[in-house]
Amino acid sequence: MQQNKTPFLHRLRSLVPFPGFAMAGPWGGKGSDDEQANGGETPEGKGSGGGPRNPWTHPPRSGSGGGESGGARQSLIEDILRRSRESFGGGGGGASGGGFGGDGEARALWPIALGIIVILWVAMTSFHRIGPQERGVVMMLGSYSRTITPGIGLTLPAPLETVEVVDVEEIRTVDIGSASGEEENLVLTGDQNIIDLAYSVRWNIRNAELYEFELKDPDGTVQEVAETAMRAVLATVSLNEALGAGRTGIEQQVAQKMQEILDNYRSGIRIQGIAIKQADPPKEVNDAFKEVSAAKQDADTYINQATAYAQQLKARASGEAAAFDKVYVQYKLSPEVTRRRMYYETMEAVLADTDKTVVESNNVMPYLPLPEMKRKPRAAESGAGATVEGGR
Repeated sequence: MQQNKTPFLHRLRSLVPFPGFAMAGPWGGKGSDDEQANGGETPEGKGSGGGPRNPWTHPPRSGSGGGESGGARQSLIEDILRRSRESFGGGGGGASGGGFGGDGEARALWPIALGIIVILWVAMTSFHRIGPQERGVVMMLGSYSRTITPGIGLTLPAPLETVEVVDVEEIRTVDIGSASGEEENLVLTGDQNIIDLAYSVRWNIRNAELYEFELKDPDGTVQEVAETAMRAVLATVSLNEALGAGRTGIEQQVAQKMQEILDNYRSGIRIQGIAIKQADPPKEVNDAFKEVSAAKQDADTYINQATAYAQQLKARASGEAAAFDKVYVQYKLSPEVTRRRMYYETMEAVLADTDKTVVESNNVMPYLPLPEMKRKPRAAESGAGATVEGGR
């Protein structure tokens, strides 16, 4: 058995030239370990045994000493392995040095780290939380796949499937024109007048799929459609309607026309409302229009006052006519009594503020100082009151 093992070991050592072993083979002759480590050369730089130089070692350096000073030279393979370990986070050292405990341990940890990264990636890109006001549009390789309702949605990991979360309940607003007058938005009315208009459009998302895939610029599309609808509606109304009480009808017509256009575009957008913030003439004629408006308001005020006065007179005349009809009914029943009663009431109304009293009777004196008699009790009462106050 010993005789069979020896030739095999010699052949193995000749095929695998590890440093530190004295081997006989094609890379060098028989010699000491130092000679083999130096590629078959002696410390003086001279080869031994006449064999070729080992190609896996560094070439000898030329110098005054004729070679390296002290110790065996490191082979090229060990140098390459050392640099590989350093590039992967290891440090310096010998055959087992590095960032991990050794080359075998590093190779065992890399699959584990890679598996952890894959698991985290799958978990983060496959589970999606969709809020109550949101919808998740799922795209498989860039093409629409389905829509996720509120809750926890499960998809394939990215980049196979991606999810775009859309808030369908948020009310978005697009402002057109400037209410402060910094930017003019001139619109032509139906009676060939120009007004400076500022308004806002409120809208939200009705269909997340259509919203994501049908419109490239939703805000820009809504603004352009709003301007188109507003100009189309104002072309059918007059200036007074646009400036005055016709705003509500204009807003409703514009919202309806916008919804029709966006539905034809399959935009997935719902118009919530239009609000006109400003409707004024251009700056150049704004003062004149204000004066005209003020004059119209004054005219309306005077007309209202005249109408109210006419209604009062009409009501009074109607009351007097009704009272006369009642008196006439009584007059037909007893003309003499009614005539005398009317006479007394008329004289009482005429002579109410005079100081004379006329009595038509033969048994009474023709003149009675009734006013003086009335004044005396009044003067006595006022004097008594003053005395009481003085006593207090």
